[in-house]
Amino acid sequence: MSSPDTALDPAIAARLKRDDHGLVAAIVQDAESGAVLMLGWMDDEALRRTLGEGRVTFWSRSRQEYWRKGDTSGHAQLVRSVALDCDGDALLVRVRQIGAACHTGDRTCFDAGDLPAVVGGGAA
Repeated sequence: MSSPDTALDPAIAARLKRDDHGLVAAIVQDAESGAVLMLGWMDDEALRRTLGEGRVTFWSRSRQEYWRKGDTSGHAQLVRSVALDCDGDALLVRVRQIGAACHTGDRTCFDAGDLPAVVGGGAA
């Protein structure tokens, strides 16, 4: 547990709407190209580390531990900005991506192919 001087700012914590596991979705976007790179999960501590260290930290739901992107792979995410959505249940983390963002080695986790969908169009 974090001590009071290393806890997430209470004003920020109060704005978060966490899921049943205490997590908030964090969408990671390339700050230069605008490409969506990946989705990860953050609890208060992961967000505190991300905001305070300039490197993106997630909570791994499968390993039940914190992981800072790039510590083992070298494919780091350097924070450029962090924004909270209007509902408080999602973060947009804009980064300078070094190397691949996906664990498969792809630049983005969204290279698996588009799903068949009807494309909308016309006047709204």
